[in-house]
Amino acid sequence: MKTNHSAADIFEMAQSGKMTPAELGYFFPAEFAQHQATWLSWPHKEESWPGKIHTIFPAYAEFIKYVALGEEVHINVKDEAMKAFALGHLQAAGVDLGKVFFHFFPTNDAWCRDHGPAFLINPEAEQKKILVKWNYNAWGDKYPPYDLDNQIPIKIADFRNIPCFQPGIVMEGGSVEFNGKGTLLTSEACLLNPNRNPHLSKNQIEEYLRGYYGVENILWLKDGIIGDDTDGHIDDLTRFVNEDTVVTVVEHNKSDENYAPLKENLELLHELRLEDGKPMNIIELPMPSAKYYEDQRLPASYANFYIANHAVIVPTFQDNNDDKALEILTSCFPERKVIGVNSLDLIWGLGSFHCLSQQEPFV
Repeated sequence: MKTNHSAADIFEMAQSGKMTPAELGYFFPAEFAQHQATWLSWPHKEESWPGKIHTIFPAYAEFIKYVALGEEVHINVKDEAMKAFALGHLQAAGVDLGKVFFHFFPTNDAWCRDHGPAFLINPEAEQKKILVKWNYNAWGDKYPPYDLDNQIPIKIADFRNIPCFQPGIVMEGGSVEFNGKGTLLTSEACLLNPNRNPHLSKNQIEEYLRGYYGVENILWLKDGIIGDDTDGHIDDLTRFVNEDTVVTVVEHNKSDENYAPLKENLELLHELRLEDGKPMNIIELPMPSAKYYEDQRLPASYANFYIANHAVIVPTFQDNNDDKALEILTSCFPERKVIGVNSLDLIWGLGSFHCLSQQEPFV
């Protein structure tokens, strides 16, 4: 959408809140669209991986290596000591350090998908890229403090010198999924949870989604997977692999706790329609067998993959279904290399590669 607003006008609108990004022609592109960069917050919070944080860095660095094959990687760190620690792991993994940029933007935790910015674009505007800073409350105030995390989008907006819109409600990047053509997928279990925005109705939440993500068509699934402390993020369930195709996780073991909610979501997906009124192409993705650590069920899901420019990085779990999941996703991304990276230690933090990353689109 062509807009006559100057870049200065857009900065002023972001400050005043007079118009929404959607009214100004901005939209959130699909993850499979071209990236300028990927943003990360280096993991450092012991309580997120109790007794195990030292084991996660090789897989995390390997993830960065594959992302850096095709785009810049920007990493938030606390200080020079954390930067040096990170560099040691990146060098050991053979990361192209020419693609890696560090920022002294301290965080409380590593989950950049949820505390990072949402980048929107309008290729026809003078100001082609903006950023939305949602409020972040660590999934319903589960893991305070989160004050530093909540400031990350503002710091990135200042660094990029782009307008920063602030809707003033809680929203997490892992709770929404886009096809880039006007359709957004989410889950009732998360977005309608009273621990996020208890003052808002479903219709009011949809208004915010339309206004600040630039979508028209909002599709709701129900419950998330067992062990997911985010109350049902969509990025563990169902993901767009192109404009009209989703992969969605299914559980074939009828005695598994995930069987019924995933079956219900699958049935819903068959009923839902895209922005053009057409049904989605639906590809079923198996779940790994149940994974536990210290008697806690972990939210292991192959749907938590990250689509980078040159690669799709998929969490694997030393499971019989690893190869099948990789085979299915390879068929979905013929122009990208689909790479499995062992996420068995990472998932003790209750998230994997998608939860840890946030894309910045190229425009």
